[in-house]
Amino acid sequence: MTNDTLLRMENLRLHYRATKGVVRAVDGVNLEIRRGEALVVLGESGCGKTSLTRAILRLLPRNIHEYSGRVLLGDSDIMTFGEERFRKEIRWNRISMVMQAAMNAMNPVIRVGEQVAEPLRSGHGWPRGKALDRAAEVFSLVGLPDDFLGRYPFELSGGMRQRAVLAMALVTEPDLVLMDEPTSALDVLTQASILNVLKRIKSELNTSFVLITHDVSTSSELADRVALMYAGQIVEASSAEHFYLEPAHPYSHMLMASVPRLQDTRSPESIPGHPPSLLDLPATCRFADRCPSRFEACDTDPEQVELAGGRKVRCWLFSKEGES
Repeated sequence: MTNDTLLRMENLRLHYRATKGVVRAVDGVNLEIRRGEALVVLGESGCGKTSLTRAILRLLPRNIHEYSGRVLLGDSDIMTFGEERFRKEIRWNRISMVMQAAMNAMNPVIRVGEQVAEPLRSGHGWPRGKALDRAAEVFSLVGLPDDFLGRYPFELSGGMRQRAVLAMALVTEPDLVLMDEPTSALDVLTQASILNVLKRIKSELNTSFVLITHDVSTSSELADRVALMYAGQIVEASSAEHFYLEPAHPYSHMLMASVPRLQDTRSPESIPGHPPSLLDLPATCRFADRCPSRFEACDTDPEQVELAGGRKVRCWLFSKEGES
């Protein structure tokens, strides 16, 4: 782990029990998040992106089949922490989260300011007045007026609710904020406004962000690095410049070709087929059935290999076996 690495996942797995079998939502993920960077996790719906954030923050349902691997925050493997220690030291202290649906993340009958101040009161023992003063500071940071502290969630617009939920995630000054589709239900202008707020916070506070999304164009506004997830695995992880301009994995190529471009006469291309079910994952490369570059080696699942510039790709085209 390098000095600028904030969090590192090693062989992280999160599998669920279901009536039809085991859902392998996160299946051997190796990924790192650096200090002060925005890491975008891209992928189609159902590929395990939300489960990845829940595995990091340990927000787990009861039907866990397997939860294993290592999650290193600094030099500490937080997977070894007991639940009480994890709650006191990690969850909403060093790592917080912005949930996907802002309205569902807030209690409709409690004033917004009280909800934003709650982590300080319950987790740190701050008196109510001091906690509300801190909430007002964070409101200013995310672009909300002080008088919104006394409002209820239903009195706020969608964009304002999203800012309030972001304030709730930032109130304890965490090192890392996980964001699950934070702009998916917002109009284009509100999306741009929220992304500008995130860029300013990242610059001013040196906060690290993980942005979970399936929107390639929106993600490019914030990304320093990109991790592409497919069927429970990270198939490519690289700098944003490399990913958007010179994608390596065949899935990355096809994903970028599907995005409309203002200054390109070519029509967007569709990606044929659909991802495999997480209940019945193949022993082959998981993208093989949709891949135009498939060959004999793809009948087995490839390992992740590292290319020049720190780019990591899970594909036989970049392995010694594949090249031969």
